[in-house]
Amino acid sequence: MGSPSDIKKGVVVLQNGDPWVVTEFQHINPGKGAAFVRTRIKNLKSGRTLEQTFKVSETIDIVDVEYRNMQYLFHDATGYTFMDSGTYEQFTMADDIVGDQGKYLQESLEVTLTMYEGQPIAIQLPRKMNFKIVETMPAVKGDTASGNVTKEAKVDAGFIVHVPIFLKEGELIVVNTDTGDYVERA
Repeated sequence: MGSPSDIKKGVVVLQNGDPWVVTEFQHINPGKGAAFVRTRIKNLKSGRTLEQTFKVSETIDIVDVEYRNMQYLFHDATGYTFMDSGTYEQFTMADDIVGDQGKYLQESLEVTLTMYEGQPIAIQLPRKMNFKIVETMPAVKGDTASGNVTKEAKVDAGFIVHVPIFLKEGELIVVNTDTGDYVERA
């Protein structure tokens, strides 16, 4: 048990039986009335986010989660398999838990798994990752007249990224894994 005044970014609270991580918070102490904490929390199991307000007078369940660095091994019918490099212990996460983040996973990629009650419930990818463009349309002279022009490019992981028009097949690019957007050339 804890108090809402203990809330800070990264703290995991238990709401309706599910663990939620605090992604944003703001302690508010109005001139009149009781203080409260306004938060944005993300469900570690489903990935859903919501805004939640906690009164300082109430109690909340702050839970302990473990963050373990793991290496991605492979994907099969049972899900995504990761290995702890220190203990060689393997964990499998179902496709629905990994969700859209699965498209970024490459063999031997180091990721951080969030463990709750001994089971992996969430994955944290590196914020920026390198990918090779394997398929894109060539630039056509005169296409840049309107300014910031992008085109679709398929990368070696199999997904589509919008990139500047001057990039060609075979080039390495950096992609933001939070948004899926092109960042820069690698």
